[in-house]
Amino acid sequence: MKLATLRTDAVTTTAAVLMGTETYLPLPASDVGALIADPAWRERTEETVRTAPASAVVQVSGLQLAPLLPRAGKVICCGLNYGDHIQEMGRELPEYPTLFAKFADTLTGPLDELEVHGSDRVDWEAELAVVVGATLTRADEAEAAAAIAGYTVANDVSMRDWQNRTLQWFQGKAFDASTPVGPVLATADEFDGSGFEVRGYVNGELVQRGHTRTLVFGPARLLSYISQFTTLRPGDLVLTGTPGGVGMGMKPPRFLQDGDTITTEIDGIGRLENRVLIRALALNN
Repeated sequence: MKLATLRTDAVTTTAAVLMGTETYLPLPASDVGALIADPAWRERTEETVRTAPASAVVQVSGLQLAPLLPRAGKVICCGLNYGDHIQEMGRELPEYPTLFAKFADTLTGPLDELEVHGSDRVDWEAELAVVVGATLTRADEAEAAAAIAGYTVANDVSMRDWQNRTLQWFQGKAFDASTPVGPVLATADEFDGSGFEVRGYVNGELVQRGHTRTLVFGPARLLSYISQFTTLRPGDLVLTGTPGGVGMGMKPPRFLQDGDTITTEIDGIGRLENRVLIRALALNN
């Protein structure tokens, strides 16, 4: 099952994806996060899809796709989690995950333009993201795996000049509306556990390609670890890290230019297509 959040006039609604990327069945929730807050969301959604009349199905364009989880309570990201990316950044394999947080304000839609103010070192980071489907507190890996609602695509667009101002990454990772997520939540039961190939493109050029089997900390292990210190709840989002090929790791480093398009793609889930607009900062920072 695949679920999306759609824009309809000034509001959003959840929808199940049917028979194609632009055929949807609206569901009684404002967004995917609100839908999965109901412990019985799977059964109720499956029943709605099974019994809905043909007249309830709608056709919408991709431009009506909204941020998947616009009100995510927690957005937690793992840095340096693919072996090849760790090597290109000159680091050793970590004993523990390198974690940082974002706000829900950082999330934007799968086809939205990304308007970045005040950075000239804007970098791409194609990622698999995990959507939490049940409350987790000090969970083991088996409990964490069972609590995964599904997977989606994300790009942890990073402002490297801001990120490297201090030893803390936060300010380079938390720009408003800079992290596209979507286009859908693909439920965990759609996948066999073999993992995902994550690909990133800049203006159609393949720059990143990695497989989640090379993750140092896989999805269930990450969720279990995070739940040891903070409770995860339905609708929370965990970004699992990016493979090698980011701009900062190139020799010489390469960053996005105004008008560039980044594409992020994971088979079985979908793709993000985001044009980047780089604007000068009005104030001197």
